[in-house]
Amino acid sequence: MRRIHVIGIGAGDPDQLTLQAVRALRDTDVFFILDKGEVKSDLTQLRRDLLRTHVPEGTYRLVEARDPERDRAAGGDAYSPAVGDWRSARAAIYERLIREELADGERGAFLVWGDPALYDSTLAILQEVLDGGTVAFEYDVVPGISSVSALVARHRTGLNRVARPVQITTGRRLAEGFPRDVDDVVVMLDARQAFRRFADEDIDMDIYWGAYIGTPDEILISGPVREAAPRIEEARAEARERKGWIMDTYLLRRHRQGD
Repeated sequence: MRRIHVIGIGAGDPDQLTLQAVRALRDTDVFFILDKGEVKSDLTQLRRDLLRTHVPEGTYRLVEARDPERDRAAGGDAYSPAVGDWRSARAAIYERLIREELADGERGAFLVWGDPALYDSTLAILQEVLDGGTVAFEYDVVPGISSVSALVARHRTGLNRVARPVQITTGRRLAEGFPRDVDDVVVMLDARQAFRRFADEDIDMDIYWGAYIGTPDEILISGPVREAAPRIEEARAEARERKGWIMDTYLLRRHRQGD
């Protein structure tokens, strides 16, 4: 039986790998890597550097495939179907890689940024491949340090406050309004910088923002939203122009009387 390791590799720093992740890396015969193109080639290089740091050379094979493009212009009712089409296209690639590149008895691995269980599609896609019935395999999941955990650690703050909940959401959702009954909100996938709407409102709110967390290009900005928002916009625009892409996340912390 083929076996797949789904390994959370943290936010980019090779030192963030857990001992369990390192054991899984060294138990792997074939690593599958999806190439996102020249603009994001440094993401592929980060994976190569990670393997070079933790796995003896010559003990594994690398198999690369081109990641399918997703319709990022799709919005409204078209958003979920666009994501579904992209996942199905990925599932077809995963199925081919496992069937053609992984022999019976071998162990393959997908390296997932952060934690495979948080805002990642790998687990759902592998299940879709299994449900298709064209190739059989078993898989396990190794948790990793998420960008959320790394973000609050780098800002030396906690994710939640005593007796208060925390919510993780997307920029698309935040644009519809701040969640009710929650004062600590982590925002991911915010290409439109939805935090800007709170900079002009009379709300006592702090932001802890980070981009390229765990990599040499890491950028951190924090402070009251009304003061930090312009700095974040400027830093984000400059970084995107320089690198061609950006991965960022942030924590919004609303204060109430008595805090």
